[in-house]
Amino acid sequence: MAPSPPASKGAIFLRRLASTIVLWTVVLTAVFSTNPVVANYVFLLLVAGLAAAGLWEFYDLVQRRGLVCFRWWGLVAGVALMASTHYYVTRAAGFRLGPGKPNDFETGVLVLFVLGLCLRQLFDRKNPHGFTAIATTLLGLMYVPWLLNFIQKINYLDGVDGRFYVLYLLVVTKFSDIGAYCVGSLIGRHKMIPRISPGKTWEGFAGAVVVSTTASVLLAQAAGGRLKEMNLGHALAIGLILSLGAVVGDLIESAFKREAGAKDSGRLFPGIGGILDLIDSPLFNAPLLYLYLRHVLTH
Repeated sequence: MAPSPPASKGAIFLRRLASTIVLWTVVLTAVFSTNPVVANYVFLLLVAGLAAAGLWEFYDLVQRRGLVCFRWWGLVAGVALMASTHYYVTRAAGFRLGPGKPNDFETGVLVLFVLGLCLRQLFDRKNPHGFTAIATTLLGLMYVPWLLNFIQKINYLDGVDGRFYVLYLLVVTKFSDIGAYCVGSLIGRHKMIPRISPGKTWEGFAGAVVVSTTASVLLAQAAGGRLKEMNLGHALAIGLILSLGAVVGDLIESAFKREAGAKDSGRLFPGIGGILDLIDSPLFNAPLLYLYLRHVLTH
């Protein structure tokens, strides 16, 4: 029997789109649940699970590249980071903690992790690649759990209904991907960064910016007062920021995969890829939106 032909780019994009919608719909269902156990702890399990799966795939890429890392140290620290942040952000109001307290505690977790990595290498007599192991392990922790952790901070941000901003983040980010693919497929001619991602074009980049920003404005209008403090100016600014962040996030993950000689980050979804392939754009956009909300909208 002859092997089946590889799926077209359009088919792969539609599969990834469907998988992404299903994935984040599950997360949003937990976020908007009226059951506090589901809204808090099931949500935590979902985002921590995404962080752990994405981090596992990142360390796989590291090892495919022929580098070393402390995989299990990174995984334990990543889950601990998500859980400890959740503890603080859900109890900040009751403990009368300032908005910076969860960030301070998160910094403490990262400091302890760095010190622990150094001690881990100090007493390891078999690993002569301490610089590499510490650097790759720390990069994985910062790239996946630390960036994804900002979704929790948005969800529980004081002064706004964070649930709607999580929804806003995911919708605007995904429309950036849709705009880039559709416009790039139709009229894309000028390669953007062919050494990293041959399929990306400047026309697709423009489509990402226009479609994402338009989605931001329309969603802000449709949401009414649910997106507190949002107006047309903010919708335009955030839409532009998130469209750029989504493109950069996708390119960064593509650069990691290309260096590792991998087409996809994992094999969790046959014909589609792994968790990192589905969350690469929100990883970059979550901190960008959080910083905008914290220092512009709710300062």
